[in-house]
Amino acid sequence: MPESWGGRLHWTQVIAPVASRSLEESPEDALAHIAECLPLGDALVLWESAIRVEALSLETVRAIAWPTRRAQECASQVTGLSDSGLETILVTPLRQWRVRVRQQVVLAGRHVDVLIGDRLVVQIDGWQFHSTSAQRAKDIAHDAELRLRGFTVLRFSYAQVVHEWGTVERTIRRAIAQRLHLAG
Repeated sequence: MPESWGGRLHWTQVIAPVASRSLEESPEDALAHIAECLPLGDALVLWESAIRVEALSLETVRAIAWPTRRAQECASQVTGLSDSGLETILVTPLRQWRVRVRQQVVLAGRHVDVLIGDRLVVQIDGWQFHSTSAQRAKDIAHDAELRLRGFTVLRFSYAQVVHEWGTVERTIRRAIAQRLHLAG
């Protein structure tokens, strides 16, 4: 393949065969290619989405004899808990911080995106679930209930998580430094 094409040619052994004349490959084979072509954090965003969209079980994904170390690493780190790629973008680096990070925990009757420690809630407002005034009103009411119950709530937009990660990271680190993630 000429360098000017900007692509990368893969010759791999098929993991999950499809029909011989199919122009598509299996989700498993696509995930193996993704693991090789993208940095780990970016690959995990797509792996998490594939788990949800393709309804792949974690047990199945982890049982596959992945052909490369990078695919094996993705399989060991994927959780199946992310509601969106945005959530994965946020959680992947947080898991390296030596603090307890949980996703999709039910607090005050609703799921929160991320709970750090016992008391620090991080919510991510992607367009899909936070685009109407009715949803925004529900979010504000839930945040108020969480605060009344002793939680600190940090809420970030898509643009902040994707384009201003340094600011988001500093804000979360400052909250942890103030021990806002710990119960009283």
